[in-house]
Amino acid sequence: MDSKDALKRILLLRDEINRHNRAYYVNNSPEIGDKEFDMLLKELEQLEKQYPEHHDPLSPTQRVGSDLTKGFEHVVHSRPMMSLSNSYSIEEVDEWFERVRKTLGGEEFTITSELKFDGTSISITYVGGRMVRAVTRGDGTQGDDVTANVKTIRSIPLQLVPGDWPEEFEIRGEILMPWEVFEKLNAERAYNEEPLFANPRNAASGTLKMQDPREVARRHLDARFYYLLADNLPSDSHFENMRKAAEWGFKVSTEMERLHTLEEVNGFIERWDEGRRHLPVATDGLVFKVDSLRQQLNLGYTAKSPRWAIAYKFNPERACTELRFVSFETGRMGIVTPVANLEPVLLSGTIVKRASLHNDDIIQELDIHAGDWLYVEKGGEIIPKITGVDTSRRHPDAEKIRFVEECPVCGTPLRRIFGEAAWCCPNHYGCRPQITGKIEHFCARRMMDIDGIGEETAELLFDKGLVERIADLYDLNMEKLSGIERIGEKTAQRILSGIEASKSVPFERVVYALSIPNVGETTAKRLAKAVKSMERMRAMSVEELTAVPDVGPIIAQAIYDYLRDPVSMDNIERLSAAGVQMQLSDDKMAPAGEALTGKIIVISGTFAHHSRDEYKEIIEREGGKNSGSISKKTSFVLAGENMGPAKKEKCESLGIPMISEEEFLKLLE
Repeated sequence: MDSKDALKRILLLRDEINRHNRAYYVNNSPEIGDKEFDMLLKELEQLEKQYPEHHDPLSPTQRVGSDLTKGFEHVVHSRPMMSLSNSYSIEEVDEWFERVRKTLGGEEFTITSELKFDGTSISITYVGGRMVRAVTRGDGTQGDDVTANVKTIRSIPLQLVPGDWPEEFEIRGEILMPWEVFEKLNAERAYNEEPLFANPRNAASGTLKMQDPREVARRHLDARFYYLLADNLPSDSHFENMRKAAEWGFKVSTEMERLHTLEEVNGFIERWDEGRRHLPVATDGLVFKVDSLRQQLNLGYTAKSPRWAIAYKFNPERACTELRFVSFETGRMGIVTPVANLEPVLLSGTIVKRASLHNDDIIQELDIHAGDWLYVEKGGEIIPKITGVDTSRRHPDAEKIRFVEECPVCGTPLRRIFGEAAWCCPNHYGCRPQITGKIEHFCARRMMDIDGIGEETAELLFDKGLVERIADLYDLNMEKLSGIERIGEKTAQRILSGIEASKSVPFERVVYALSIPNVGETTAKRLAKAVKSMERMRAMSVEELTAVPDVGPIIAQAIYDYLRDPVSMDNIERLSAAGVQMQLSDDKMAPAGEALTGKIIVISGTFAHHSRDEYKEIIEREGGKNSGSISKKTSFVLAGENMGPAKKEKCESLGIPMISEEEFLKLLE
C-alpha cells in the first residue's frame, strides 16, 4: 500500500469510527460490538503510525469518544479520564505483563485484578467528606455535570462516614443498572412500544443524562468504584486505597484481588470467564493494574491510555442456529416488527427461540435468506441479538427475506414512518392488535388501573363486540358481562368497580392512558402539568405544544394530529361525559403557596393522610425544596411512622427539628 492508498483507507476509517462514536456516545444505539470497534481503531492507529504524513490532530485516535450532552454544564476534569488499552486474548495480557516487568527493570511488582463493570464512567469529587460534584467522562478532558442525577443513586454516599479520608479527593467508577432493574425497564418499554435498550450500559448512560432527577431515581441505578485520586492518599497501594474507600462508605467490588505471578493472572481470567455469568450487574471483562502508585507513575501513559493497566474483554457468548421462519407482528401503535423464529439454542443459561430483527433495514443489512443459519449473541446483553449469517450453509435456491408490504393482521398497506426505519399499519382503529393493545394499555395499573382487564380479557371483550374503543368500557354493565366465558360474577363486579374507580384517576395518567403516539409516562406528566386541561390541549398549536418541556417538534405534531382525528375526539368526548378527569385536580391547579418558601425538607417514614410523593408535590407547591439526606442546611424533617433510628440520631446530633404529619398540615393552614 502506497501513501495515496493509505490516505484513502485512513479517511474511510476516520469517518466510520466517528460515525460509530456518535451512535454509541450520543445516540446510545451502538451498531457494532466493542471488539469490532476496537479492531477498526487499531487498524487506524497502525496506518497513522506507518504513514505519519497523514497525521490529523482531530483523528479519532487522538481522543476518547464523547458523551457530552446539551442541557448539562460542561466541566473540565482536573485529571484527564483516559481509556484503557483493550485485549481479547490471554496472550495479549501476557505480553503486557512482560512489558511491565521489562520497563520496571526487574523490580518486583504486584497486580491488582478487578472485574470490568459494564456501565457509564463517572468521576465524583468530595470535599470535607461531602459530595460536591459528579462529572461524566465526556471526551476525557471535560464531561457533563450530572451531580443532581447522581445524588439520586442510593449506593453512592452524599456524606462519608467518619474516617481518614483526604480533605479533598476524586473517586472514579461506573454507574450501573442491575440486571433485575434492566429487565423490568425493558418490559415496561416493550409494553409501551418504545425502543428497547440493547444492554444495561446503554440504559444506565441514557438514564444518567435525563433532565428529570425524579425519573433517574425511579430507575434505581447502582455504582461500583475502582480508583482514588488525591494529593495525600492513605497508601501507595491501589488495592489498599480501595479497601479504605470501602470503609468510607463506597461500593467497591469484593472480587478485587492482588496477584503476583503471570500464572495467577491467567487463573483469574479463566475463573471469571464463567463466574461473571452469575453476577447481579453486567461485566464485559477484567482489568489488571500495577498496584503500586509509585510504579504507576514510573510506567506513565501513552497518548490515550495508561501503560500500567490493561483491560481484558470477554468474547460475547455466541451460537449458530437455523432460522425456521420470520414472523411480522403488529403492536399497539401499529409498528410492524420482524421476529426471527429459531431452532431452540442454549445461550447464557437460557433457551433462545426468538429474536427481534427490529426493522427492514436490519434484515437488508444482514442479507437474511429463508432457512439461513444465523449467529445469535447475548454476551453482556440480556436480549438475544442476531449478529450475522453463516452464508456457507445457505441453500443455493434460498429466497431473500422481504419485509411485508401489508399489515399481517388486517391487510392494510404499510407506511414508512418519516425519518425512521419502521413501517406502520395506518389502520389504527380497525386493526385488531392495535385496538386490543390500546384497551389493555388503558386499563393497566399505571394508567387507569381497571382491575380484571388484561390482554386476554381485552381480546375477549373485543371478540364479543362489547369494546372496540376505550370509551366503550364505560358502557359496560353486569347484563352485558354476564354469560361471557371466563368472566364470572365476581370478575364482572371487579371490572365494573375498577371502571367506576377509574373516573377519579388524575388527568396526567389519563393523558398517558390514551395511547397518544410518542407520549410516554414522563411526557404525559409534563404535558398535563403544562396544559392543565384537555380543552386547552386541543386548542394549542404545534408551536405551543413544542414549547412544553420534553415535547419536541415530532411529538408535538403527533399530539396535534391525534387530537384532530375524529375517532380520538369522539373517544375523548365520551370519556369526559362518563366522568373521566379531563383537567388537573383543583389542588394541582391552585396557585403556588409560600408557606415553605426557602425551606429544605427531608421526608422520612410512612404517613396516614398523603403518600410520600404527594407530600413532595405539596412541599414544592408551597415553595419548599425536597432533599433526600439530612444536613446542617435541612430546615426540618417531616417525620412519619417507622422513621429510621439513624435519621433520628442525625437530627438530634445536628439539632434539626422533627415535625409530625399533623404538625406539618397545621403549618400549611
